[in-house]
Amino acid sequence: MISWIIRTSEQVAAAAEGGEGELPNPLIPMPYDIIWSSVVFVILLTFFWFKVLPNFKKTLDARADAIEGRLAEAERVSAEAAKQTAEMAAAQENTRAEASAVREQARAEGVAILAEMKEQANAEAARITATAKAQIEAERQAALVSLRAEVGTLAIDLASRVVGASLKNDKIATTVVDEFIADLEGGKKK
Repeated sequence: MISWIIRTSEQVAAAAEGGEGELPNPLIPMPYDIIWSSVVFVILLTFFWFKVLPNFKKTLDARADAIEGRLAEAERVSAEAAKQTAEMAAAQENTRAEASAVREQARAEGVAILAEMKEQANAEAARITATAKAQIEAERQAALVSLRAEVGTLAIDLASRVVGASLKNDKIATTVVDEFIADLEGGKKK
């Protein structure tokens, strides 16, 4: 290129001095420039064709293989993640079902415990009622005995006043009271 500029400037200078003929067209290179440029182009083309292009192809192939390997790995990882997600969803569903079963079992146990507690409360109430009845019966018997003794004492006092005799002896008094009560309960035998 530099030679072309130099040559063109020399031709312009020569034409201006002498006016020799016609000036060559500056856009068309000289034949020796075309030959040397062609030789350099063929050498560079050969160098690129046999040295640079194979290395470039190797680099591109290695990158393509790496990309394909990464894509295959990504697909494998994606499939594995999908599989694990499905397993986790199944495990969650199993856990939910198990929790539901545990809740139902707890409800059933709660109902059973409630029924058992009601039964125990009824049994305790029956026991307390029976104890109260027994205590009431014992108090009734004690009151009856006390009432008999008091009625007997009153009857003796009344009888002693009526008969005029003093019955102070307890043995005689209890015998008289028992006879009096027997007469009241069984009716008069006379």
